Amino acid sequence: MKPLASKIAAKASMAGAFASAMLFVVPVFAQDSRLSLADRVSLLEQRAQNKDQAAAAQVNQMQQMQSQLRDMQGQIEELQHQLQLLQDKSKDQYVDLDSRLGRLEAGNQQGTAPASASSAPAASAVAPAAGSSAAAPAQAATSAAKPLSAGDRAAMEASYDAAFKTLRGGDYVGASRQFRTFIEKYPDQPLASNALYWLGESYYVTTNYKVALEAFQQLLSRFPQSEKAPDALLKVGYCQYELKQVPAAATTLKAVISKYPGSKAASLAKERLGRIQRGG
Repeated sequence: MKPLASKIAAKASMAGAFASAMLFVVPVFAQDSRLSLADRVSLLEQRAQNKDQAAAAQVNQMQQMQSQLRDMQGQIEELQHQLQLLQDKSKDQYVDLDSRLGRLEAGNQQGTAPASASSAPAASAVAPAAGSSAAAPAQAATSAAKPLSAGDRAAMEASYDAAFKTLRGGDYVGASRQFRTFIEKYPDQPLASNALYWLGESYYVTTNYKVALEAFQQLLSRFPQSEKAPDALLKVGYCQYELKQVPAAATTLKAVISKYPGSKAASLAKERLGRIQRGG
């Protein structure tokens, strides 16, 4: 019986020792478990923070891109607006010139002056009809012009025709040179008022508005009764507008409307004045 009791006592002693050892081991495992959980929580928090920062960065980047896109859209709209203005301006210039050339050409088919194709309407606009005692409007302004012989008059008309043909061909620089030479050679002849007008047109079409303005103003000063006066005054307003002299342009266009009511020039003046008043 004694050996059995010894075995039982030994096992009890071993159990006690194991229990004592566990008292030390369990806290260590528990501590390790707590540290591991804290680390995991910290890691998760760090990851969440990183995600928040990344998301915030993406939001900022998107906002910047949207802002840049809005700026680009605004620039595109402004460029489109400027392009439309340039297209309208170009259309106005060429349509206006073509319409005047067309009227001049149409007048040639009905004129009775002996000049050649392009000079006939111009001559009929400023010279008296054959057998008539009443002078054309521009004739009064050039009554002191030196009479020309038949040969000299033919040479003058040929010179005018050549300049006009150059203009019709689209060579505006060449036309301006020819019209200027014509005006210098025949400053007081009836065709000089027409030459001044087309000289102004040749500069206007090439956007040399300052020189064009001088030509139109010279026509109005030297030939105030010319048939070209309404169109010249209109073009004075156009040139002032292009030169950013907007108040002066508006005043000139109003003068066209009041001085030449019912004319084509007045109609065009109303249209341009309306555009100015709308801020276009």
